Amino acid sequence: MKELTCIVCPRGCTLCITGEGENLQVSGNACKRGEAFAMAEMLRPMRTICTTVRTVFPAAPVLPVRLSQEIPKDRIFDVMQEIKKITLDHAVGRGDVIIENVLGLAADVISESDLLRHIERRDEDGRCAGSDL
Repeated sequence: MKELTCIVCPRGCTLCITGEGENLQVSGNACKRGEAFAMAEMLRPMRTICTTVRTVFPAAPVLPVRLSQEIPKDRIFDVMQEIKKITLDHAVGRGDVIIENVLGLAADVISESDLLRHIERRDEDGRCAGSDL
């Protein structure tokens, strides 16, 4: 038996899952959504990622990003390794794709901020390094 707390609605039902594989039985749910949540969590758990990527801009050394959709839970660390490889050297805005179809999972890594559109890149001497921003 496995016990989960349902996160689909504020009720937070305690779900009891028994059985194996495709033959799972769920109890404790107040609605069908709780049953669907438990089945998905047991058979193919999915998660999203919200994190940051590095930039070359001293005024904004990191930029918040997220995935455009959920990915299999067991691929989180693989995706994080891909995100760690990125250092943004150009301005992006909210919703712009940073990594398209990361690891073939049909999820894009997208910017969650317009911050880079509002700052200027500076060189080591503190001078503007370009006017493309």
